[in-house]
Amino acid sequence: MSRSEPQQPATGKVMTDPVRYPSSASVPVRTKRGFALVLMTLLVPGSAQIVAGDRKLGRIALRVTLAAWALLAVTLLLLVVNRSLLINILTNQFASLVIILVLVALALGWAFLFINTLRLIRPVLLAPAARPAVGIALVLALVLSSGTLGYAAYLLNVGRNAIGNIFAGGPTIDPVDGRYNFLMMGGDAGDDRTGRRPDSLSVLSVDAKSGQTAIISVPRNLQNAQFSEDSPMRKIYPDGYDCGDVCLINAINTEVTNDYADLYPGVDDPGAQATLEAVSGTLGITVQAYVLVDMAGFAKLIDAMGGIKIKAGGWVPMSGYFDEITRTHGMPLGWIPAGEQTLDGEHALWYGRSREYVDDYSRIQRQQCVQQAMLKQLDPATLLSKFEDIASAGTKVVESNISSSQLGSFVDLAMKAKGQEVKRLTIGPPDFDASFSTVPDFDIIHAKVGQLLASASGPQAAAPVDSMVQASSVGGGLQASSPLLPAAGLPAGLAAQQTPPPSSDFTPVTTTPDGEPITEELLNQLKREGNEEAIRQLVATNGQCAPQ
Repeated sequence: MSRSEPQQPATGKVMTDPVRYPSSASVPVRTKRGFALVLMTLLVPGSAQIVAGDRKLGRIALRVTLAAWALLAVTLLLLVVNRSLLINILTNQFASLVIILVLVALALGWAFLFINTLRLIRPVLLAPAARPAVGIALVLALVLSSGTLGYAAYLLNVGRNAIGNIFAGGPTIDPVDGRYNFLMMGGDAGDDRTGRRPDSLSVLSVDAKSGQTAIISVPRNLQNAQFSEDSPMRKIYPDGYDCGDVCLINAINTEVTNDYADLYPGVDDPGAQATLEAVSGTLGITVQAYVLVDMAGFAKLIDAMGGIKIKAGGWVPMSGYFDEITRTHGMPLGWIPAGEQTLDGEHALWYGRSREYVDDYSRIQRQQCVQQAMLKQLDPATLLSKFEDIASAGTKVVESNISSSQLGSFVDLAMKAKGQEVKRLTIGPPDFDASFSTVPDFDIIHAKVGQLLASASGPQAAAPVDSMVQASSVGGGLQASSPLLPAAGLPAGLAAQQTPPPSSDFTPVTTTPDGEPITEELLNQLKREGNEEAIRQLVATNGQCAPQ
């Protein structure tokens, strides 16, 4: 006999314990015994072996089970008292590898216990009708236990690889004036370009304690950008990036990549680093790190999330070919309607990039809305259910110099920021006149940025927002009102040129002034007639947007 069923006494006395000696039990008892052993292995691995099989194996398995429960208790405790430390452990390349190996070992060990439990059940002793039911129960329990652990190990490995591909392994960064400032860039890469040209630039400034967030958008056509004092590019452009109309801030990336990469020895992406330094000097703050999203792959990330939901203020064209002679676009490839929409990746990309019939600042407002919709809708349920697709898409479209060792702290800050008010500033309409980016006054920019960040730091009640910068809910924006604070030293005339940005309670424009519904057919007919001005008036509100 095997060790799982000890020999009966030499006296020939029949043992009557139905758990350890099922041969002496009735058929109904054997069936109950089979289900009980499966349940015991599922809930307390090793307990079935202790009561009905190899007690040594059971004791070993039970010790492992208790150790696993203890680790789970510690994990839950860290989740409550030190969430950032827990995330740092999970995202650390070495620690995560150890956890993966432990999960795989536990999954295999649990599966072995189920196989051993099946032997203890001895299906041949069960009634024919009960055998399939007990077998199905065991398989389901095996999938629920070992399968769950194995899948968790797989997802952790996917995340580990994604983190290794996206984030840097360099030194950690410290907050400056109590804040972390990240430059978010959306760039286009192509066969005819060296590096990416960032067409979207915004700084995400987060309070290091409270998570209160402010977004500062910098137009791509800003001229005479100022490099930070420690930037190597100050040797080339000591008075700012000023060489005429071609020296727009979004051209820095390509120029440095092509001509001045030697100024940044050991830097993985000199163009991105130089752009970060230009944004730092222009805004008068220290931007510590950047995240660059390749817009060509941006659609994959949106699709991986299952799309985003927005409320659009006006119709947005998916522009056709551009005629260099007439300087106009051809017939649009399609239109994104006004109103509540669920955008897939392709349409979200067009929604954030299209600028036909409107200026760059309407596009900036839509880009901010897309960003906020992604943050709002990337909830734990979405992240867990679509983690593999999101992680895979992220490795294709995201580049960053953020140290992976700080991911725990930053993810924890992101959780704190979720649901809080987001304050916004655009270095252009509606917070500045449209011509301001051509001849920017950097003293004014520094003053407005300083006031914005002061209003987004510490407890809201302790730092009331003055008339220059007002808080907005997600999807809203800064409101500029007149007059500006005299102490800020800003000309009151600037405020008179500003118009409030759209709030989240705007009404989408879906009809013409005559009450006729705006349709794709109507807009295309106007396009065929060459009535560009009529289209421009009908889509003028397409900068209005709110995440849903």
